[in-house]
Amino acid sequence: MAPSFTVRIQWFLLRALGFLIGLVGRAALVLTGPKFASKTPRPVTEPLLLLSGMQLAKLIRQRKYCILQVKCIDVVQAYINRIRDVNPMINGIVKYRFEEAMKEAHAVDQKLAEKQEDEASLEKKWPFLGVPFTVKEAFQLQGMPNSSGLMNRRDAISKTDATVVALLKEAGAIPLGITNCSELCMWYESSNKIYGRSNNPYDLQHTVGGSSGGEGCTLAAACSVIGVGSDIGGSIRMPAFFNGIFGHKPSPGVVPNKGQFPLAVGVQALFQCTGPMCRYAEDLTPMLKVMAGPGIKRLKLDAKVHLKDLKFYWMEHDGGSFLISKVDQDLILAQKKEPLKFVDLLGDHGKHVTPLWELIKWCLGLSVHTIPSIGLALLEEKLKYNNEKCQKFKAVEESLRKELVEMLGDDGVFLYPSHPTVAPKHHVPLTRPFNFAYTGVFSALGFPVTQCPLGLNAKGLPLGIQVVAAPFNDHLTLAVAQYLEKTFGGWVCPGKF
Repeated sequence: MAPSFTVRIQWFLLRALGFLIGLVGRAALVLTGPKFASKTPRPVTEPLLLLSGMQLAKLIRQRKYCILQVKCIDVVQAYINRIRDVNPMINGIVKYRFEEAMKEAHAVDQKLAEKQEDEASLEKKWPFLGVPFTVKEAFQLQGMPNSSGLMNRRDAISKTDATVVALLKEAGAIPLGITNCSELCMWYESSNKIYGRSNNPYDLQHTVGGSSGGEGCTLAAACSVIGVGSDIGGSIRMPAFFNGIFGHKPSPGVVPNKGQFPLAVGVQALFQCTGPMCRYAEDLTPMLKVMAGPGIKRLKLDAKVHLKDLKFYWMEHDGGSFLISKVDQDLILAQKKEPLKFVDLLGDHGKHVTPLWELIKWCLGLSVHTIPSIGLALLEEKLKYNNEKCQKFKAVEESLRKELVEMLGDDGVFLYPSHPTVAPKHHVPLTRPFNFAYTGVFSALGFPVTQCPLGLNAKGLPLGIQVVAAPFNDHLTLAVAQYLEKTFGGWVCPGKF
C-alpha cells in the first residue's frame, strides 16, 4: 500500500531537514575540517603489509620470507610504522597499544626460538600466531577504553577482554589498538565527541561508514590485516563496502557477543552479530572458526563447496522508494559482471537525556552528543508501540524469510547491493538515513552475509556486493567471496589508482 499524502509530507520535511543539516555540516567541514596535502595515504611499500593473516602466520612459524628471516617483531613493527604514517590522516585507530604489542611479539619469537613444537602443532594450537589485529572500540580489550563514543563513558577502561578478543588472543593474534565507531554504534558514519571523525583512505572527504567504520578504514589503509566488528543492521558490511574490504555477518547466535557496549537486549539481541573484517578473503573462514568458539559446531565450514553446483540469484535494487537512494549504475554494472531504549543508553552513568533539549544544545554547540544520536532518540520518543502494526510487520517478515529460505535451500546464494551508493561524502548520510535498508533487511531475517569488494569506480571509490545464504550456510557465502576475490582482484591498496 502506498504511503498516505500526510506521511509523504512528513517524510519530505524530514528529508529536507536532513539535507539542511548536511549542508551545514559540509560547510563546517570546509571551514574547520583538517587539511591534508593529498587525498589519499601513500601506497604500501613494505611487502609484509601486503600478506594475508594466514600467510603472515605461516611465515612467522617458519621464520622466513623468501630468503630472509622473518620474526614476529618485524611484522608488528612494520604495522606500527604504517599506522604512525597513515593514521593521523584517517583517524581509524583511536588508542594504540604498541609497547604491549612489541613485548608480545618478542615473546612469540622467543617461543619459536626454543623449537619445542613442529609447524603443524603450532598451526593447530595458534592459527594466528603473531598476526596483528585491531578491535572496534565497542569491544572490551584489556587496558583500553570502552566508551562506544559516549562522552559519559570516556573514562571507562576495560578490565578484561570481550569473548571474541580473548579467543583471537588465544589463537596467537596480537592486538595493536582499538578503532573508532559511531556514538553508541547507532549510525553509519563513525564520528563522536570523544575521538572525532574517521576518514576514508580512498578519499579523505568521504565517510568510512559505521558503526565499525574505524575498523573498516584501518584495514583498508593497510594499518591492520584482520579485525573485529559487530553488526546489527549493517555495521560490519557498510564499512567493509565503503572501504573496499571483506566483512562477514555470521548466522545469528554462532559468534558470542559478550563483552561489548552497548550489548543488545530483548528483540535487538536477535539481530546483533559479531564477525570478522579483513583485507583478504582467505582469512574469513579461519577467523570465524576462532571467533565462534564452541558455536562453530552449528556451521559447516569444512564442507567442500563446488561453485558450479550452486544456484545463484540476484537483484539490482529493492524496487525503489522515495525514502532510499537509487542504486548507482556503477554498482549495477559491477553486479552484472524487549529492548533497552536508545535514549536511556545516551544517559549511561549520567543524567537523564531529554532529546529535544539536546537538539537545542546541539544547535548552540553545547551538546556532548552527535546529531544522529539525538535524531534517533527524538524519533524513538515520537514512535508509539502499536501491537497490531507490529504483528502485521512480523507476519510480513516471517513470510519473506520462509520464501527466501525455500528459494536458497542449502545450495543457493543471493547477490544484492551492499548499499545504494558508493561511500558518500561526510555528513551526506544525514540526508539519506534509510539507505541502510540494503543491509538491515538481512539482519532482520537472520541470514549470513559476506560483503565482497569488486574493485574501484572511475573516481577511485570501492565497489562491492553482498552475498547472502540461508541460515547456517555461511560456508557458501565465504566460498563465493574467495571466488570473487580471484575474479575482481579483491582489496585495492589506496593511492594506487
